Amino acid sequence: MKILSKVAACIALNVLLASSVMGADRGSEPEAEAMVKKAVALIKSAGAEKAYATFTEHPGGAFKDRDLYIFVYDFKGNCLAQGANPKMVGKNLVGLKDVDGNAFIQGMINVVKDKQKGWYGPYKFTNPNTTEYELKKSYCEKGEGETMVCVGTYLVK
Repeated sequence: MKILSKVAACIALNVLLASSVMGADRGSEPEAEAMVKKAVALIKSAGAEKAYATFTEHPGGAFKDRDLYIFVYDFKGNCLAQGANPKMVGKNLVGLKDVDGNAFIQGMINVVKDKQKGWYGPYKFTNPNTTEYELKKSYCEKGEGETMVCVGTYLVK
């Protein structure tokens, strides 16, 4: 019986260690919220145009950390800044749906319009680090005018 208990304890420890190592390459919810607040502060201090360029054009900067990155949309669904894929900037993505049919950009807009800030999700999105569809949720706050500033976190599998 003692051997069985030791084996079970070793397995439990290995699972715990593996999950903490796997989660280390992913941003957390508190980190996502902090990044959004930092981005909103930059928009207020430097102006939207300069801040949006910083979010989009500096992939190794303060607004890109592992799988966390800033994205900004107006309430019509136009992408104004995108830290993972600059090709999205200038496109209207209000109707964009995940593989399950969730119109997630519209969902985020609705959260910000209703509450000024909050979480939307989960929805499925391609993780730029793994190139696989993964469950994600995004924290968004109202930005300048009718805009929202967001960072998404990929949920640990």
